[in-house]
Formats: sequence, structure tokens, C-alpha cells
Amino acid sequence: MKRFVSLIATIFLLTSLWGTSAFAAEEKKNADIVNNVKSAILIERDTGKVLYEKNGNEELPPASMTKIMTMLLIMEAIDQGKLSWNEKVRASEYAASMGGSQIFLEPGEEMTTKEMLRGIAIGSGNDASVAMAERIAGSEEAFVDMMNDKVKELGLKHTFFKNTTGLPVSGHFSTASDMAVMAKELLKYEDITKFTGLYEAYLRENTDKKFWLVNTNKLVRFYPGVDGLKTGFTAEAKYCLTATAQKNGMRVIAVVFGAPTSKERNAQVTKMLNYAFNQYQTHPMYKRNQVITKARISKGQEKSVQVVTSEPISLLTKKGEKTKDVKQKITINKNLQAPINKGDKIGSIKLIKDGKVFVESPLLASASVKEAGWWTLYKRAFGMFTKAGK
Repeated sequence: MKRFVSLIATIFLLTSLWGTSAFAAEEKKNADIVNNVKSAILIERDTGKVLYEKNGNEELPPASMTKIMTMLLIMEAIDQGKLSWNEKVRASEYAASMGGSQIFLEPGEEMTTKEMLRGIAIGSGNDASVAMAERIAGSEEAFVDMMNDKVKELGLKHTFFKNTTGLPVSGHFSTASDMAVMAKELLKYEDITKFTGLYEAYLRENTDKKFWLVNTNKLVRFYPGVDGLKTGFTAEAKYCLTATAQKNGMRVIAVVFGAPTSKERNAQVTKMLNYAFNQYQTHPMYKRNQVITKARISKGQEKSVQVVTSEPISLLTKKGEKTKDVKQKITINKNLQAPINKGDKIGSIKLIKDGKVFVESPLLASASVKEAGWWTLYKRAFGMFTKAGK
């Protein structure tokens, strides 16, 4: 019974982790990796460890990098079953009226979720972003509220959104650090890179209005392993990019704000990616949605639910470092009671070295558990009573 209610397992792993002081020393040593941008940050995706930072908390206009949050909420809706890939989404007159980057939706035109996301991820379509916002939340305003709620949920202190697109407006801002966290969250959904990693694609293929999309993130084509995520540009924001790349099992995220040209933006991101892959390596521990244990649920139609990881979980070391003596601690919340929704946080997993937590990640319910009816509870109680009487 105890293992269902509060399971705390400590397991010694064949790993060796070196202290945070080594990271700090490297960061100081390489303080000038990036120049000629307003701010920048480099993190490893699975651990969230900061490998390099320059003015990471400076509040700046994010331009179309805003769409990282827009795409995150779209992927969440798909994951939760509130939206399907092949559902047709209709563009309103308001959505079709968006200026800036667009896929030229006409009022009343319908595209599937997959096509709309392609238009956002590759073509940075403002019209597609608003159309999806209206489908998910009813209006762009309501969707923006969802975006800012997610900002709070992620614990971000220096981001506030006023639209889904990044079009210039006073009071719409973020930071390199916050943008990296949003990108980290978005990359939980591995399907997203099937869109952001495309260099080119087409919309309306079988019509006389065939539309060619070309990714504004040229690193997708010219840097091996880059498969996202989002560029941005306005006259105020200058050239911005949140990029991600994967090599030898390690995924990193690099963000720059305020580069003077697109060429300079790409050059600075390239330097950060080279630094990450030359200096560090990850040791994968768990995949996303991997079953860890079961949790007991009281008053539910089912008595228990499988507990799964919320994201890939890895350890990070310098290149060539071996690992040992890392403990794993799994904690399941006590007194879980139906109803439980799929994706609810019901526990956590920690990787610990020398008493310090190096990685902490939420554990989730793998499925929904509805509240049991009185008859089910009666039969369950009666069965327990009859067993006790024997």
C-alpha cells in the first residue's frame, strides 16, 4: 500500500557528476563567446543548465519569437486531445487582416491544424497564429491571457505578452533567459521539430494558389543538427533567434536578442552551438512519457494510474567526464483522489549528488481517472468487508 501512496526510491546510478563550480568557472572563462547582440543565453535542454549567458534577464521586445509560446499552447492542446492535427480551422476576418509575415489567409478560408502550424513555424504567419488562437481560446485576447497564465506557471518573471504574433506594441517583452525556458517547454513535444526543422514546404499544394514557405531560420539548412525554433525581427527588436540543435544525443537551446543583421545573429548563435557541442555531453536517463511507477487513487473508477515522466531527463557533464554515485529520488504525492486528469502533476523525480539536487522534473498521470459512482464505491467497500469477515 505504501508504495502506491508515497513511493520514495533511492537508487545508486552508474554516473559521475562534477560540481557546479566547474560550470561557473567555464562560464567566466568564456564570458566573451558572444558579442554585438543585446542579450544571449545558451542552455542544455534536458537539465536546463545555463552554459553561457549575457544580459539574460534584460527585458526586450521578442518580435516573432513570441510564437514559441503560441506554438507551445497549440502543442499542449493537441497533447490534451482538445485539438486534432487534421481538424479544419477557419480564418476569421480579423485573423486574415494581420499584417507583417503572413500566409495570406482569406476570410473564411480553412486549413488543417497541421497546415496552420506549418505556416507559423516556417513562414511565421501572423494570420495563422491568430486563427489558431481564436480556435483554441475563442479570441486572441483570451489566448493572450492563456499565454500569460503559462508564463506564470513556468515561473517566468520578465515576460509579458500582449498579442500572439510579436507585432510591435508597448509593454510586450521577454528576455533571453525566459525565452530559453519557453523553448525548453515546447521541445517536450518532439513533433514540433517536424515543423520548425523544415527549410521549405508548401501550402495549398493542389490549387492554383500554391504557396511556398521558406524558413527564415537559415541555420536549419546550414548548421548540422539545427531543427528549430523561431526567428524574430522588427525595427525595434532588431534580429532575434531562438535556435535549437541536437548532436550525439545532446540538445541545446541558444537565444539571441538584438543583433544588427541576420548574418550577425546566425554567427553568434553558431558560436554558442559550437561551444556547447565541443565542451559538454549529456547522459540520457529517461524519455518523455516513460512509466516510472503506479500511484494509488482513492474514490476513482480505477484504483491506480501509471506515473510517467513529463520530459526527457538527462545528466550533463564536461566532455569525457565519467559518472558515479548519483542518487535518484522518486516521490509520489500523498492522498491522491479522483478526479485526476491526464497530465496532472502527481509527483517528482530528482537526481542528487553529494546532497545537492542536479535535476528535478515533474511526474505526471498517464491517463484520466474519473470519480467512481456510489455503486462502485459500495461494491468496493462491501468486498473489503466480506474479505475482512472471513
